[in-house]
Amino acid sequence: MTTKEIHGTVAEGFDAVRDEFAAFVASERDDYEGQLCAYVHGRRVVDLWTGDGADATSLYGVYSSTKGAAHLVVALLVQDGTLELDRKVTYYWPEFSAEGKANLTLRDLVTHRAGLIGLDTGFSLDELADDRMIAERLADQRPFWRPGTAFGYHALVIGALAGEVARRATGRTLQELFEERVRAPYALDFHLGLPQPLEPRFRSAQPMLPTPKQQAVLDAAPTGPHTLTSIAFNAHVPNPGEFTDFANSRTVRAKGQTSAGGVASARGLAGMYAAAISEMNDRPPLLKPDTAAEVGQIHSIGYDLVTRTHRSYGLGFQATADTWYPFLGAGAFGHSGAPGSQAFADPRSGLAYGYTRRRFAYPGGAAPENERFVRAAHKATLAT
Repeated sequence: MTTKEIHGTVAEGFDAVRDEFAAFVASERDDYEGQLCAYVHGRRVVDLWTGDGADATSLYGVYSSTKGAAHLVVALLVQDGTLELDRKVTYYWPEFSAEGKANLTLRDLVTHRAGLIGLDTGFSLDELADDRMIAERLADQRPFWRPGTAFGYHALVIGALAGEVARRATGRTLQELFEERVRAPYALDFHLGLPQPLEPRFRSAQPMLPTPKQQAVLDAAPTGPHTLTSIAFNAHVPNPGEFTDFANSRTVRAKGQTSAGGVASARGLAGMYAAAISEMNDRPPLLKPDTAAEVGQIHSIGYDLVTRTHRSYGLGFQATADTWYPFLGAGAFGHSGAPGSQAFADPRSGLAYGYTRRRFAYPGGAAPENERFVRAAHKATLAT
């Protein structure tokens, strides 16, 4: 049992969230380290953390929660009229037409329907850190299913694909657009490219430590070097290494790969979604109501060919209510990450949520404890 101290504050009416966080921490290993943050209508109502040497400004590799930042930029470009979802990708990126991809639309691309989940030969770590390299190599790759006919999680490449479309349309990378339009104006601790001076705040990712029973489940899972799952997670290359190597690479953190290379605190995750749907810092919401409704509208739902589970996606974002927390409002959108991170916006209630943890949680993706934290935060939000 841990004796770790819980730090931070909650607003009046949100004590149950602190209670749930404290109860979870008490049941966890002594080395548990995590942060929890929530906003309601742009006001921070939960700001909690625990762990030796950690504080509210500690930064973590948030893996696929990064996709939320990438897709927020895409949504802003669609809102501006710079990108059109139903145009063919080749309108912006002519080289993409190779190997039967000529008719794929941007809408299909960002909803995981391209079938372009990875390379036959895989990527090196340096290649996987570089969005431009990923896009260049995938332009010549034959899709792993007929584009538009099915969907599967483009785990490590979707940010690079969408980012190349954005770069062709604007002359700016997704990293540059995120910095200029989202991170800097709100001073968010969410970085697509971690500056060297902030490196001391980064907490290295720690590997999953499942129980023997959990490990038996993992060992029994269907695997193989050439499955769609292996290709999508670049596990089919020789000596793929540990998944924690990705966030723990300075090259990855410096380049801010937009599918999984982001670095953030829980404040940064929750703050980004709060800015997306609520007035903050005397600024209007980043997304107009119609845009927020469209990004949260389910576009791909059912059997995911890569994860082999039921999944739901809006425009790049996960459809958070259907995928994770059915008690949330329809149209909630966000993205989880491999270590257990979770972040989303629920426009109907005004709740924006962010969670980080240092050690990967079993079984990967949104950590199970999020359900109790989100439920308590949502209940308190409805009561305020």
